Amino acid sequence: MATVGKNILDNLTTGMYSDSKVIYREYIQNACDQIDLAIKSGILSADEGYVDIYTDGKKRYISIRDNATGVKAEDFIEDVGDIANSNKEIGKNKGFRGIGRLCGLAYCKTLKFKTSYLGESTRSIMTCDAQKMRAMLIENKKYTLDEIWDTIITYSTEDEDKQEHYFEVEMFDINKENTDLLNDTKVREYLSFVAPVPYKNTFILRNQIYNHANSIGYHIDEYCVRVNGSQIFKEYTTKLKEQSGSALKNYDEISRLEFKDFRDYSGNLIAWMWIGLSRFEKQIPSINHMRGLRLRSANIQLGNDAILQPLFKENRGNFYFVGEVFAVSRNLIPNSQRDYFNENETRVLFEDLLREYFYDVLHKLYYEANRVKNDYKRQEEYLSKVAEYQKKEQNQGFINEEERQKLQFDIDKAKKSAEDARKRLDKFDTNDDSSPLSEVRKNIGRKYDSERLKQQAESTKVNVDDSDKKNTFVTSSMSKLSRSERKLVGKILSIITDIAPKDIAEQIITKIKEEMRQ
Repeated sequence: MATVGKNILDNLTTGMYSDSKVIYREYIQNACDQIDLAIKSGILSADEGYVDIYTDGKKRYISIRDNATGVKAEDFIEDVGDIANSNKEIGKNKGFRGIGRLCGLAYCKTLKFKTSYLGESTRSIMTCDAQKMRAMLIENKKYTLDEIWDTIITYSTEDEDKQEHYFEVEMFDINKENTDLLNDTKVREYLSFVAPVPYKNTFILRNQIYNHANSIGYHIDEYCVRVNGSQIFKEYTTKLKEQSGSALKNYDEISRLEFKDFRDYSGNLIAWMWIGLSRFEKQIPSINHMRGLRLRSANIQLGNDAILQPLFKENRGNFYFVGEVFAVSRNLIPNSQRDYFNENETRVLFEDLLREYFYDVLHKLYYEANRVKNDYKRQEEYLSKVAEYQKKEQNQGFINEEERQKLQFDIDKAKKSAEDARKRLDKFDTNDDSSPLSEVRKNIGRKYDSERLKQQAESTKVNVDDSDKKNTFVTSSMSKLSRSERKLVGKILSIITDIAPKDIAEQIITKIKEEMRQ
C-alpha cells in the first residue's frame, strides 16, 4: 500500500485555514449535526439543544460543549479517532468530511475530546498532544500519518452519570499568536454572522424572512449558541450608520426586504435570497458589520462578506447591500475550507442565475437611486439659488450688475434642470408601487420631502425686471462715499468674491458694509 506522509496532517490542520476563528465554526457545525440527531431520536425536544462556548483568557483555555447525543463508548475511537472517515452524508449533514475536528490542533498545546452517551456510565476521552504534532511536522524527518497519530493520541475513560449526554472540545494553552480566539468581543462578532443562529429580535423585518422561507418550503436551521453565557444572534438591524467625529450616526435605513428565488431548468429551487431596500446613499461603511451579501449553506456562512463580490457588475456593488443568499440544492457542496462551493454544473448555474439578477436588478437599484437623489438635489439647488438671489436683492447684496446677471443666468439654468428632473420623477410615479425600485424611490422622496419641493418649485418666481436695480447693490448703502469711491469698493468686493471661498467672502463683505456705514 502507498504511504500517507505527515504533510497530509499539516494540510488538514495548520495549512487548512487562514483565520483561527474558524475552529468555532467547525465545532459548532459538528455540534449542530448531533443536536439534529438528538431531536430526531427523541433525546432532545426541538428547542432544548444548545452549544456553550467558554473562554478563559488568563488560563488560555477554551471549551465548546453541546448537550446532543454524545458518542457511544464502543464507537468512540472510530468516530472521533479516525481521520476523513465520517459516516455523515453529503448534502444532508452540515459536516461530512471528518476533518473539521482536527482544526484545533493548530492553535493550542493540548486538544481534548470528551463525550458521554445517554444511558452509559462512561465518559470517553481522546487527548491530542498538539504541540508534539507541530514539532514532528517541521522536523527534518519523514513520518507517516499513522506514526504521528499514534504518538500524539491517547484514549482514556472515566465514570459518568448515566443521564448525561454531551460532546465537549477542550483546548488548553492557546498559542500566543492566536489570542483572538480568547477575545470575547471578536468571537461574538464573528459568530453573529457565521454561526446558524436566530436573527436578533430587534431586527423588526426578520418575520418577513421566516414567512418567505415557509412559503417556499425551506426550513432555516437555527440553534442556541452561547459565548460565556450570552446567547449569539445575527446582528442585523434596519439602521445604517456612519462615523461622525467620535460618534456614530444613522445615515440611512432599511425599509423593506426584497426576495428572489433561483430555480434550475426543471423548476427546482437551488437557492434563494433576501436583500434590504434603503435609499442606497452610498457604499455601506465597514462600521456596519452586517454589510455585504452573505452566502449560507445550512445557515452557516461560507467565506466572508465579500464572497459574492465577483458576481456583481462592479466590485463595489456588493457593499451597497445587506442580505443573505441561502443555498438549497444538495449539489451545492461546500469545499473543505468552507469558503465557497465545489465546482460542478449546479455551481455554474447558481453563479449564472445570481450574476444575471445582480446585473439586471441590484446594479440598477443603486445606480437608479443615485440618479433619483440627483434629481431631487437639482430641485433643491434651484430653490437655493432663488433664495440666494432674493436675499441679495432684499438686503442690497449684489456686488455689481455683472454678479446679478450671473446669478440670474444660474437660476435660469437650474430651473431648466429642475423641471427636467421633475418630469423624470413624475413619469415614474405611474409605475408599479410594489417593485423594489419604487420602494427605493419612495424612500428617497420621503427624505427630500418631494411634495414640498414640487410645490415650492412650482410657486417660486424671480422678478427679473431690469428697469431699476440701482438700490440692490452693496455699495448703495454707502452714502458717505463718493461715486468713484463706491466704484472702487465695488471692484474690491468683486475681487474678494472671485478669490475667497464663498462663506469667507460673505463674512468679509458683511464686515466691510458695517464699517462703511459708520
